[in-house]
Amino acid sequence: MDFIPKLFAKNELIVAFLVVGLIMLVSVFISQKLLRNKIPGAAVAITLGLVLAYFGGKKGIADIPLFAGMAFLGGSMMRDFSIVSTAMGASLSEIKKTGWVGVLSLFVGIAVAFFIGGAIGYFMGYTDIKSVATIGAGACTFIVGPVTGAALGASSDIIAISIAIGVIKTVLVTILTPLIAKRIGLNNPQTAMIYGGLIGTTSGVAAGLAATDPKLVPYGALTATFYTGLACLLCPSVYYLILSLFI
Repeated sequence: MDFIPKLFAKNELIVAFLVVGLIMLVSVFISQKLLRNKIPGAAVAITLGLVLAYFGGKKGIADIPLFAGMAFLGGSMMRDFSIVSTAMGASLSEIKKTGWVGVLSLFVGIAVAFFIGGAIGYFMGYTDIKSVATIGAGACTFIVGPVTGAALGASSDIIAISIAIGVIKTVLVTILTPLIAKRIGLNNPQTAMIYGGLIGTTSGVAAGLAATDPKLVPYGALTATFYTGLACLLCPSVYYLILSLFI
């Protein structure tokens, strides 16, 4: 059995993909069988990832030789590639059907989440501008948080907090969407696109709309995808500069 560790060490990236695949498999099982799809598998997987990272070193479980490939798989290049590949699935011609309201919902949704999230972080004691911006970005989505944190040079602890905030937002959106759908008129493609633009967390919006009306999922996910890409541009640049005027 001595050859197994050596085999894994020579195929670090393949092992990393295998580990992530197993985590996703377990997460989807937990989501479907134990949580009855009330919490999406992606949110469960991210939570499990954070737990595993806690028991690792400075680079999470990548510090363990057996899982060294996680350092590359979880690096900035693969992260940015994932964001770009997700955005490539969205069509600008479709978002135009909602008109200027759909575009406005993107900017309003990002601004509200960023500045409210940043304000909460500030009053909780994280007063330096990099931390405030990263936490505010995490309030947008759990993807925008680490992207912004890495761009600004925020500490790993702050980036972890931003991810946790994004995960909590995803879970809340998933649970609350079907409960408030009738009250806010979330029953047609146009409102679904506006809703996705305002909320932004793709996994949460998709899961929430699936519980409301599966036909609305593509429309909400469309603008939520644009939300993520646009927030990754605005948070570490324009909004960071706006914060610098006050902090």
